[in-house]
Amino acid sequence: MKIIVIDDHPVVRKGLEQTISFEENMEIVGSAVTCKEGLELIVTQSPDLAIVDLKLPDGSGLDLVRRAREVAQGCCFLILTAYGSSREISRVISEQVEGYILKDALPEEIINAARLVGKGRRYFDPQAMESIVEGEKDPLKCLTAREKEILQEISAGMNNRDIAKKFFISEKTVKKHVSNIMAKLGVQGRIQAALMGLSQEKEQGQN
Repeated sequence: MKIIVIDDHPVVRKGLEQTISFEENMEIVGSAVTCKEGLELIVTQSPDLAIVDLKLPDGSGLDLVRRAREVAQGCCFLILTAYGSSREISRVISEQVEGYILKDALPEEIINAARLVGKGRRYFDPQAMESIVEGEKDPLKCLTAREKEILQEISAGMNNRDIAKKFFISEKTVKKHVSNIMAKLGVQGRIQAALMGLSQEKEQGQN
C-alpha cells in the first residue's frame, strides 16, 4: 500500500513515517505540509491512501480531499486530527471520507485504521465517537479545568488581556487556550463559544 502523509507538524510526520516503516506491504512514498503540496503529491504519486491533517496552513484537510477526488481516482483518505468534536465528525461524514482518527491514538490503532481504510472499509476513532456521546450530555465536558475557567471569563465579556492578568499568564497562552476551546466545542468564534458557555451555565443552574 502506497501512503502519503499531509501534515504541517514535523513530529507527526516523522512519527507516522517511523511507525509505518516497520509494517509489511505499507510504504510512505511522500509527505507534504500544505493543501497545495498535498494535492500535487496525490497527482504525481497516485497513492492508495492519504493521511491528512484536518487543519493545514492554507486550508482545511476536507477541502484537499474534495479537490483531490476531482483529479485523482483510487485514493482513500484518513483524516488525522487533534480534537474529535461532533461538528468535525459531521463534516467528515458529509464528505464521505473513509476514515477519521485522533492524533493521540496508539501507533497500532493508526496502523489498523490505515489498513482498514486502504481495503475500502471505513474507520472512525472510538474515542472520538465516545466523546461525542458524552458531549451531547455536557458539551463542556471535553474542556480542561483551565479552559472552563477561561470560557467563563469569555462569557462574562472579558478580553484576552484581562483574562491573562486575572490568571497571571501570558496573552499568548490565553490565545492558545481560546483556540483549543473553539476547536473542542466545534465553534468558529468567541461569541459562539460564549453563548455555549452561558447556555450550559443556565442548564446547570436549572438542574
